[in-house]
Amino acid sequence: MNSYILGFQEIDKTKFAMVGGKGANLGELSRIEGIQVPEGFCVTTEAYKAIIENIKEFNSLLDQLSLLKTDNRKGISEISAKIRNVIEEIDIPEDIDQEITSSLAQLGNNNAYAVRSSATAEDLPTASFAGQQDTYLNIIGKEAILRHISKCWASLFTDRAVTYRIQNNFGHRKVQLSVVIQKMLFPEAAGILFTADPINSNRKVTSIDASFGLGEALVSGLVNPDIYKVRDGIIVDKKISAKKMAIYALKEGGTEEKRIEDECQNKQTLSDEQILQLEQMGRKIEGYFGRPQDIEWCLYENKFFIVQSRPITTLFPIPDVQDGKNHVYMSFSHQQMMTDAMKPFGLSFFQLGIDDFPLIQAGGRLFIDLAHDLATTSGKRIVLMAAGKMDPLMHTAIKALMKRDNFMKSLSRGKKAFSMGSGYFSWNLPVQFIKIYRSNDAATVQALMSQNESSIRDMQQRIANLSGDELFTFIIEAQKQLKEDMYKGMALVFVGVYAVSWINKKMEKWLGEKSAADSLSKSAANNVTSEMGLALLDVADVVRQYPAVIEYFKHANNKNFFEDLAKLVGGDAASKSIQAYLEKYGMRCSGEIDITRSRFSEEPTALIPMILSNINNFEPGAHKSIFEKGLLEAKQKEQDLLNRLEQLPGGKQKAKRTKKMISRLRNFVGYREYPKYIMVGYYWVIKQAIMQEAVKLMQKGVSLEKEDIYYLSFEEFREVVRTNQLDFSIITKRKEEYEVFEKLTPPRIMTSEGEVVFGEYDTGNIPKGALAGIPASSGTVEGRARVIFRMEDAELEEGDILVTAFTDPSWTPVFVSIKGLVTEVGGMMTHGAVVAREYGLPTVVGVENATRIIKDGQRIRVNGTEGYVEIL
Repeated sequence: MNSYILGFQEIDKTKFAMVGGKGANLGELSRIEGIQVPEGFCVTTEAYKAIIENIKEFNSLLDQLSLLKTDNRKGISEISAKIRNVIEEIDIPEDIDQEITSSLAQLGNNNAYAVRSSATAEDLPTASFAGQQDTYLNIIGKEAILRHISKCWASLFTDRAVTYRIQNNFGHRKVQLSVVIQKMLFPEAAGILFTADPINSNRKVTSIDASFGLGEALVSGLVNPDIYKVRDGIIVDKKISAKKMAIYALKEGGTEEKRIEDECQNKQTLSDEQILQLEQMGRKIEGYFGRPQDIEWCLYENKFFIVQSRPITTLFPIPDVQDGKNHVYMSFSHQQMMTDAMKPFGLSFFQLGIDDFPLIQAGGRLFIDLAHDLATTSGKRIVLMAAGKMDPLMHTAIKALMKRDNFMKSLSRGKKAFSMGSGYFSWNLPVQFIKIYRSNDAATVQALMSQNESSIRDMQQRIANLSGDELFTFIIEAQKQLKEDMYKGMALVFVGVYAVSWINKKMEKWLGEKSAADSLSKSAANNVTSEMGLALLDVADVVRQYPAVIEYFKHANNKNFFEDLAKLVGGDAASKSIQAYLEKYGMRCSGEIDITRSRFSEEPTALIPMILSNINNFEPGAHKSIFEKGLLEAKQKEQDLLNRLEQLPGGKQKAKRTKKMISRLRNFVGYREYPKYIMVGYYWVIKQAIMQEAVKLMQKGVSLEKEDIYYLSFEEFREVVRTNQLDFSIITKRKEEYEVFEKLTPPRIMTSEGEVVFGEYDTGNIPKGALAGIPASSGTVEGRARVIFRMEDAELEEGDILVTAFTDPSWTPVFVSIKGLVTEVGGMMTHGAVVAREYGLPTVVGVENATRIIKDGQRIRVNGTEGYVEIL
């Protein structure tokens, strides 16, 4: 026999599938000593299943709904309305009716009840589907309660709930609904308590929202609540709002809005004593569930009752450091222009190569612990200088944090992130810098590039026959070699960067011209990333000759890509051209610092939208003409600057110094992109070797898919290869965690208390309403915004402006087709900015929430000289 009813005392988290998120949490709350929950029971999901299982019309409508995407609002609305009507018209079967009647009699037939939906996709530890289904208050009488139970079942198919499930890839058939029937209280006050500050995520601050009457006034936005903040048992902030309205229950059932008497409107809802009592209850509930909670409470006859508690799912995880000291974490992911979550193998492999840099993992991203640097005066100076060059928002956030004396006094001490003599700051660097600066010899760049490429060829030969533990030992040595190869060229990078900085400063001082180096950087030699974008134009020139290949590209797949091409007229020529491109650039992909990401060589179809865009937007031979045009503009700019300088007092000397500096810029600025190219070259060789090991594990039945190893760390994978044993629950758990991390936005600066510290731009010089950012490539352009998150979705037309979260070198082929660039992440010398200057694209980077604020298709103006974006 099915159990259609469970009392709160019979429920714990193991009954989740029967009572949904809200029901399971109420059952658990009822078990906590000292926490009072209004009495009630759940009509289980078995009842919902029983009423819908044999209704043909319902199942047919559900099939139609499952085919819709979020943009089909009309379709969602029409089908959802039909489903709701079908559910509300079903008679509740007698056996279910009897169980509900019996449970109501035990609690009291004449009481008023709250009837609340509790879905099995709601209030999960990792995704809050809160508010997607309906709640009905002050329902009196058995018939009214049964009617509202049907309404709750139907509310599983409101437009809002359906759209939310589609957005979160949650199947409509997967979600079931239980209904919570809970004794109604008529509170003097009600509200919400967060055990982590909802504004800045600080885990040590409790935030309480409170207003008079039922909590619905607050939830529906009818009133501005009082807000109290408590830290370490002390009220640290109080905002008392004017509460003009409240919602109260009516004796005959239902609710009404009532005006609050004038003399009570500005009264503090809770006394200080009550605030502290409620805060302690919140901490007790948080301790029970083991994570920060969003808690609904009410005050009735001077006692607090808890009517709901759900996990706060939007908090970014804090690094697991338990030393009782304060820490400051700066996002390393922002500096790498890769704010997506990385898989465990990708994180640990990347860290293996940067072992002299104290990187720490949290939420699938990498952070630098600045605590030790910020604990000393010299360290503070270096951190502020580095942050200022990387990202003004980081810079201002760190400055704001440094003003908090109590926090700074308790900083942890230990290994510095920016210590001299290691990594980028090796003692050898200044010597190399001076040598290259003085000689200004372009041949140095070519020699180093040849050396690095032969290093990769050598590694390819040596790794070919290795397997098992020998392979892992070799990879660790290869990572050391990679670091050496990358650091060898750092002096070249710094000479190029210095030349850019010198020219920009001096030309602004002497000629009043901003960002003069941008035009001088066009078509610079040895920029492997810019060359990658232009080289794809050559592929487009081959493909454009063969209509059959263009037609196939519209439905191509990675699995048989080259085999399919071989069957077509012109397929061989297209194939040769693409393979030659992949030979040089196939190791690249979006988010390439994560070795687990699929490379162009693994997914060649990722290049197709860009090849087709190139065919549509350019004439044949565009590679050569674009490069030559850039070269000519750079030469003209140089001549123009030198002519104007010569007119100034002491102009001959100024022009002479500038000419030398322009020569350094042209010789070395392109190399800025090369160290990362070498890194991903190493990664690709190593990845092919480790994937062979992963295939062996799959063939032996140790793992189910070769990609399972992505959810292990480097050392764990090594151990699995050694023992042929794998605890599969680890893989399952980490896959679930990764899905959660993917949805989170990493903070630029975060403390060990979980507080996200926000920086801000100086917006004094920008137009009202414009979005502020960092000017990264000069010029102004207007055009259609294309908001794109994945490179393979980049179907662009001439004149489009790309708006995206971040760009790394793999996005460069997209740059060829656009007229401007806006990103949420980046700095003056990040890859996107360097390439944008070379292509002459007005660019603003570091624009907070650009992809949310700017809508795809809107006309925008990008001012890359002053650093702002206007929505037109």
